[in-house]
Amino acid sequence: MNEEFGAALAEIAEEKGLDKNEILKMIEASLAAAFRKDYGNKDQNIVVELNPENMAMKIFDVKTVVETPEDLQKEVTLEDAKKLKKSAKMGDEIRTDITPKTGTNFGRIAAQTAKQVIIQKLREAERNVLFTEFKAKERQLITGVVQRMEKDTVLVDMGRATGVLFPSEQIKNEQYKIGSRIKVLILHVESTAKGPKITLSRSHPDVVRRLFEIEVPEIFNGVIEIKALAREAGSRSKVGVSSNQDGVDPIGACVGQRGTRVQTVMAELGGEKIDIIEWSEDPVKFIANSLSPAKIINVTLNEAAKEAKVGVMEDQLSLAIGKAGQNVRLAARLSGWKIDIAGEKIGGPETPEVESEAEEVKEAVEEVEKQEEPEPEQKPTDAHVPDLGKGEVPTENQKAETEVGEEMQEGSTESNE
Repeated sequence: MNEEFGAALAEIAEEKGLDKNEILKMIEASLAAAFRKDYGNKDQNIVVELNPENMAMKIFDVKTVVETPEDLQKEVTLEDAKKLKKSAKMGDEIRTDITPKTGTNFGRIAAQTAKQVIIQKLREAERNVLFTEFKAKERQLITGVVQRMEKDTVLVDMGRATGVLFPSEQIKNEQYKIGSRIKVLILHVESTAKGPKITLSRSHPDVVRRLFEIEVPEIFNGVIEIKALAREAGSRSKVGVSSNQDGVDPIGACVGQRGTRVQTVMAELGGEKIDIIEWSEDPVKFIANSLSPAKIINVTLNEAAKEAKVGVMEDQLSLAIGKAGQNVRLAARLSGWKIDIAGEKIGGPETPEVESEAEEVKEAVEEVEKQEEPEPEQKPTDAHVPDLGKGEVPTENQKAETEVGEEMQEGSTESNE
């Protein structure tokens, strides 16, 4: 291969991410367009074969044998084909060599045409490569840079392409600064004339799933599996996990030592709360787990209507429902059941044995009250004399009062005498 041509071919292939043979076909198509401009006619389907070793080219008029030609430039009847090739039959491709014996000398217009064809073909190939590359990354998490803002829409630079983060796919009240790096989910890739249209998301539940795959090696390796996920972006998420290996705690692995793993995920989502719940094949157990942190008394299932009635303590009712019904709403999404929560009291009506015992106690109390007599009223005296015969010990004040009483009695006796 010509050294200069080979070096140019390799440089273009590396820059555009294309195969050398594909670029060579583009050059052949551009030469065919240039030849048609200066030497060809409208009835010819010109194909150029370029030899990169010596840069020589051969030019052919290629037609397909059909019964009734619709495109005279590319098709020919069997009768006309046999004039060019006696062994021609239906469906054959007839190649007629129309290479000028004196060679070709393209003019400025033909050269410009060839250049435009190469540029167009390169752009089309590059668009196809980008579309294929990002289509394979759908529902994957990548890191991008906020490029610019157009009202509420954010354009994110992802290296070789630019993605669009629409307001509906953003986390509520999340602020995006130009130049900041963010993790986004490639939600959908669509092919357009101007290149692949890449729709990004920050609010999709798979964002939480992919972040856990990054932070928790056990999930990435398949030891722990995320069975169910429900999310209200920017507020709260519930993740149901299970272990595929004995001895591995799925909740502990996702939370991490001192909560480091789950806190990293929460920080990436702007502080969104995440409840990690153990998944269970038993719907009763899983529904009870999904209403965490509320404590559940009982769960009654209606298989036909896919409904579950859940009983909780009255003091746990508000916790089970959650703020604006968020906890029960996420639990319903996570479990796939319609959940109806009701407050209950522990214990039912009193039994006959308890009632009879209560009546007996009541009657006994009434009898005791009847037997007790009221204390007689004491007449007021000038001084209280303690009854020492009964073992009552007089106080100092009582002694003084007793002495004064005795003196008054003696005085009254003398006066009588």
